[in-house]
Amino acid sequence: MRSRDKVAVSALRATLAALDNAEAVPVGEAELRGQAIEESPAGAGTTEAERRELSEHAVVAVVRAEAAERLDAAAQLTAPAHADRAERLRAEAAVLLRLLDGPGAA
Repeated sequence: MRSRDKVAVSALRATLAALDNAEAVPVGEAELRGQAIEESPAGAGTTEAERRELSEHAVVAVVRAEAAERLDAAAQLTAPAHADRAERLRAEAAVLLRLLDGPGAA
């Protein structure tokens, strides 16, 4: 049976979601207002937009931001009742920072 590192899995899933969000194409205000239904495009794929491709620098920035967010949240949790949660956040941040500082990192 393979053991799973729940802390690493949690950190990586959240970071992958943040990267996915960073690749999303921004929607303009005019597009949010919409248009009349009869003027809407129809058919398969008409609402698809090509996603942005992030540079290596942008990916590193997102991962660093995710790690910093966890460290900031852990620093906010000062009550003894939150010690476990704060430690988990610090561990998740450490996982992300190890990815960046490992061999071949940017």
